Amino acid sequence: MLIDSHCHIDAPEFDADRAVVIAAAHASGVHGLLVPAVDRASWERIALLADADANIYPAYGLHPMFLDQHADADTEALAQWVTTHRCSAIGECGLDHYVPGLDPAHQLRVLRPQLELARELDLPVILHARRALEPLLAEIRRVGRLRGIVHSFAGSSEQAQQWCAQGFLLGFGGPVTYERAARLRRVVTTLPLEYLLLETDAPDQPLHGHQGQRNTPERLVDVLNCVAALRSIEPSALAAATSRNLMALIGVQNAA
Repeated sequence: MLIDSHCHIDAPEFDADRAVVIAAAHASGVHGLLVPAVDRASWERIALLADADANIYPAYGLHPMFLDQHADADTEALAQWVTTHRCSAIGECGLDHYVPGLDPAHQLRVLRPQLELARELDLPVILHARRALEPLLAEIRRVGRLRGIVHSFAGSSEQAQQWCAQGFLLGFGGPVTYERAARLRRVVTTLPLEYLLLETDAPDQPLHGHQGQRNTPERLVDVLNCVAALRSIEPSALAAATSRNLMALIGVQNAA
């Protein structure tokens, strides 16, 4: 059994064939999807999907790349939303110091209430950290008593150790399937298994050999096989371990 620890199955790219895509994922062995929101408009879409499928695990948050879509009232609305809807985590939230024009101070104003909400409700937080691992780690330490996932981890082995020391799991997906990603492959090879998660970030981050194509959660099997080969372990053992890691993080006892 596999669980995709980061998948935007609610995205418009899946509007024409979402049920087919989910069925194909199940057929490939991917039986669970953790689906994080990116803005307030996506909360209801994700809630409806989660209501219809117990193996879709919803997360609600405000993504740093969509700053111009976040109103000041959205963080307060988030607190209300997650207390009235099934919620596995807060997010996707975080910091992005790569995309031009995303004001760092504004990002922090959106991020900090989400981290504090996660701590208050004892929920994991799903983090976007593009070229911002160090400042985001400083925020995590400032708030304290947080746990969660650094999605699409792209840092060094030393940074991985720092995040693991804070109790965070690290997600790896399509980028690790590229041979040129030498540093990332070193991290995923040496990371303690209990901190490792697998993801697709579908419809984004296509795998090697699928450049330019829509990514789908069934491709998680290819990520699994790549990481298992890098770590020299059986794919079935890796699938079981990473699924356990995620289920323990989000408080799921069993998955179908």
